[in-house]
Amino acid sequence: MKIIILGAGQVGSSLAGNLTTEANDITVVDINEATLQALQDRLDLRTVLGVGSHPDVLRRAGADDADMIIAVTNNDETNMVACQVAYTIFHTPTKIARVRTLEYLAHPQLFSQEALPVDVLISPEQLITDYIQRLIEHPGALQVLDFAEGQVQLVAVRAYYGGPLVGHELRALREHMPNVETRVAAIYRRGQAIIPEGTTRIEADDEVFFIATSRNIRAVMGELRRLDKPYKRILIAGGGNIGKRVAKALEGRFQVKIIEHGAARARRIAQELAKSIVLLGDAADEDLLLEENIENADVFCALTNEDEVNILSSMLAKRLGARKVMALINRAAYVDLVESGDIDIAISPQQATIGSLLTHIRRGDVVKVHSLRRGAAEAIEAIAHGDENTSKVVGRTVEQLKLPPGTTIGAIVRGQQVIIAHHDTRIESEDHVIMFLVDKNRISEVEQLFQVGITFI
Repeated sequence: MKIIILGAGQVGSSLAGNLTTEANDITVVDINEATLQALQDRLDLRTVLGVGSHPDVLRRAGADDADMIIAVTNNDETNMVACQVAYTIFHTPTKIARVRTLEYLAHPQLFSQEALPVDVLISPEQLITDYIQRLIEHPGALQVLDFAEGQVQLVAVRAYYGGPLVGHELRALREHMPNVETRVAAIYRRGQAIIPEGTTRIEADDEVFFIATSRNIRAVMGELRRLDKPYKRILIAGGGNIGKRVAKALEGRFQVKIIEHGAARARRIAQELAKSIVLLGDAADEDLLLEENIENADVFCALTNEDEVNILSSMLAKRLGARKVMALINRAAYVDLVESGDIDIAISPQQATIGSLLTHIRRGDVVKVHSLRRGAAEAIEAIAHGDENTSKVVGRTVEQLKLPPGTTIGAIVRGQQVIIAHHDTRIESEDHVIMFLVDKNRISEVEQLFQVGITFI
């Protein structure tokens, strides 16, 4: 696939890195020559210097025969105009734009083919808001990812001593919970992936990914660790776009406070939020945190625009007694450093965004992609089409499929029915198949499995 990426920032460069390993023809456009040179030194791709919305720049980037343009510059207007130019002049089939401004997103009619022809809108702020909301709704989870419009969820949890299943084989899970259907999709032990079998023994500190319906998640988590009490008090550092959105999403069910250091911004968000309390101050001010009873906070979310502020304020909050701390971290190099220390969950905006983008790039009918383990692993939802003659999956049981090594089928969604996959589960046409890939480089083999033969009409 020939893809042009506009913007070589965190998202653009991470996406380029993901796609160059999959035999795609990638061109990256940016206005910073040094950034482009660094990217070209590291990856097998083309670069073009210039403004991504200018027709001559897009032509130099190969827009005449590009399959897709992904506009992820830091400027919403550049991204939107680039899609318009790609549509009008180059007739590019697929146009994806990152748009952050709520004032634009509030009017979806702006992005119709008759107005600004954007096929797919990506809003990192909304993706991160949804992500944080799911984590707060499931205390103790490291990740909670939706599939099949929320019918099924993939949950990551760290196993602790005292969990009923810790020290036991996975097959004991069915004996412990005979009425709960779940499937362990992957286990990471000291950073290494373990493909789960019935005889695999869970150890303390394992990072366990399991698939279950929403109503069963808490029961399964209780097998792996002592259950956390539901959260009530949320303290957010940073009243920017993400902080404000998270507060608005949570304030109806939780006690929410926001710390914002800008006086004008603090006044404005105080007027926009209905129930949240807005505090003017520095999130890394120990006296302020103590004054606001940080030791009683269930969750401290550091969501400012500065990685260093988020890391330091989260570490301070944890040391002062906050039950759970989360930090928004843009730099990938920082993520590994902090998660092994005082910070419980590091949230990566580019990983959340890349998963959403990959959904529209994957071959076959892939309707959902989540990028995991810093992009090394993926969880995907693919739809099976065709019949036994035209499809490599339809009419076959899970054990009959030639899945690449490290790939696990966790669940199948058939209409409104959720089927936790076993070796003898048969796949039917139009099933939504949810898979975990330990090695993302195997994705092309999975895509080929779900592509329909030429005899299928």
